Formats: sequence, C-alpha cells, structure tokens
Amino acid sequence: MAFATSGYIVSWGTFQAYYEANTLRDHSPSAIAWIGSLQYSLLFLPGAVTGYVFDRGYFQSSLVCSSIVYVTSSFLIAECRRYWQFLLCQGLALGVSTGWIVVPCTAVIAQWFRARRPIALSVVSSGSSVGGIVFPIVLRQLLPMLGFRWTIRAIALINLVCIIIANLALRTRMTPGSRSMTCFRALAQPPYILYTLSTFLSFLGLYTLMTFLSVSAEAIGINSALAFYLVSVANAASGLGRVLSGALAVRFGALNVMIVCTALAGAMTYVWPFIHSQDGFIAVVWLYGVSSGAFVCLFSVVALNLGSSDDAVGLRTGVQMSVMALGALAGPPISGAIQKHTGSFHHVGIYAGSMIMASIVVMILARWAHVGKIVGGAF
Repeated sequence: MAFATSGYIVSWGTFQAYYEANTLRDHSPSAIAWIGSLQYSLLFLPGAVTGYVFDRGYFQSSLVCSSIVYVTSSFLIAECRRYWQFLLCQGLALGVSTGWIVVPCTAVIAQWFRARRPIALSVVSSGSSVGGIVFPIVLRQLLPMLGFRWTIRAIALINLVCIIIANLALRTRMTPGSRSMTCFRALAQPPYILYTLSTFLSFLGLYTLMTFLSVSAEAIGINSALAFYLVSVANAASGLGRVLSGALAVRFGALNVMIVCTALAGAMTYVWPFIHSQDGFIAVVWLYGVSSGAFVCLFSVVALNLGSSDDAVGLRTGVQMSVMALGALAGPPISGAIQKHTGSFHHVGIYAGSMIMASIVVMILARWAHVGKIVGGAF
C-alpha cells in the first residue's frame, strides 16, 4: 500500500520537471509546485478525521472507498490537459484519497506492534521509498515510447494491483475503543503540542529539495537523463534511512534519532543550492535522502510514544499529521515563489534549511517537557 500511494506521491519531483518542460510549460514553477504541495499536504491533512474514523471501527469500509477514489484519480490524470485539471485530479483527488489510506494503515501497524513498533513502521514506510525509486524510472523509460497518457495508465494499473492486494490483507487487531475525554486530553499535553508544532515547521522546508531536485540539477548543468533519476536516488537513500532509523530508534529512542537525522537533513538543504559539481550534488542528494527518510519513518512513532496506551492511536497520529500537513501545503509554493523572485535556489535553500533547523529547537523543547531533561535517556 505504501508503495502504491505515498511512493507515487514522493515521485513528484519527476512530474515537476516534466510539467515545467512540457505539459504545463506556460505556468510558473511555483504554480506547478502547488499540485505537488497539495498532494504532500493532503497525504496527512485528513489525519484528524481519518484517525477518529479508524478508532470508531470503520477501517475496512473507509479503506475500500478511498482506494476506489485513488485508483480512479490515478487513471484520470492521463486525461488531464489544463492546469486546473491536474490540480483537481493529481493534487486534490489523489491527495485526499491517499490521506484517507495512510493514517489508518499506520494505525493498524501500531496496533500489531509496540516494543518493536519503530522497526515495523520503518519496514512499512520503506515501501514508499521503493515506489519513489520505481515510478521515476518507469516514467523515464515509458514516456518516450508510449507518451504521457499511456505511461500514466500503466502506472495506474500497477497501483490498482497493489491496492487490491492490500485491501485483501489488512485487518485491525483491536475492537473500537470508547471516546472518553481522556483520549482528547492527551492531545492537549505540552509535549504533544510542542512536538506537533515541530513537525509543522519541518514540513515547511523538508520537501523543498525533493520538489525542485530535478529542476535544480539541470540548472547546474547535470544532463536531464541523470536529473530524472536523481529522484530515484534520493528515494533509495530514503529507504535505507527508514530501515536504519527504525532499528536505531529501538536502541536509542525515536525522538533522539529523529533530532539528529533532521539536523542532517537541514544541513543538506542549506548546502544543496551552493553545490555546482555533479559528484557533490549526488552526495548531497544521498545524505538528504537518508536523513529525511529517518524523519518520515519516525514522526508517527514519536506521536504514538507520547501517549500512555494504545487507545486512540488513530486520533493521536491523525491530529499530528493534520497539523504537519499545513507545512507541507505551504512549503513548496513558498520556495517556488522565492526562486521565481530571486532567479536562483540560493535563498530557497536558506529558507527551507532554516525552517528545518527551527523545528529541531522545538523538538528539543518537546523532549524536555516530556522527560524533564534535554539530553540523556532513550526517548
């Protein structure tokens, strides 16, 4: 499921480059980035609602309905010609349906695992990275042979097969819990609020590099063929980061690992626009992929660990994702507007890197509010 849904969405950088050069070349990079940012944000924005629906016991029915919408919108992208059509099909419909899939599926895994939850979620989220590797390669190979419409249909067919298998396999473990006020009070605790704010700040900058990866690579003279594949390189590194961070989180604590990896992602975002050699650019992309993959793997683990029980796992995860999604919605268009205004990615990297670094400060405050100290202890 992660391969077919979020794996498709994290391949957006390839679409951004293709649309800028072909289908939507009359529109600005910032306007095109709105399609991708809408996807990114809607991947998490419905979380508060979908998490609540999951906790009420409607997992299977909501999964089937959202899967139908997702597959339908995947096929409809092939029929899009105008900007507003892409915005509705690829941005809105695909994003909303993915959001209704991702949070409940994350909560299902959380129900089945507790002590080894970081490892379980890292393995699941690595499916997203595999999708992020495969889809850009499929696009690159099929577009010259089949054209845009049949390439999109081929990808939609792959997604259809994966989603059918997932719908047949996924099952909840626990019966629906009661909606006591205790569940909602947990959302008002200072550590949870601070941590949720930190993920919002992170997403104002975290996906900027991925969104403009192919475009910025071509801007420094990297040939278009390699620039296309750099999205796959970043997602391959992200998969490695997700698996490794899950194992490290069991030993050192999810938030501790997340703080270190997010700092590395912020540093790579700072230096990304100032690299002008191909080898250096690939190295930055690789390190960014590993570190950002750790963030994506662990952000839901930390939100779940801030609760005292497995009750309302959907609500706790979903509310955090909904707030975080607002950063994903605003971040890439802000970056695109900065790039258009300045004519380069230098100020884009400074903006995005600063947002990520600011989030680390708030993460540390969340840690202090929860355990009473800034360093020491596995949390």
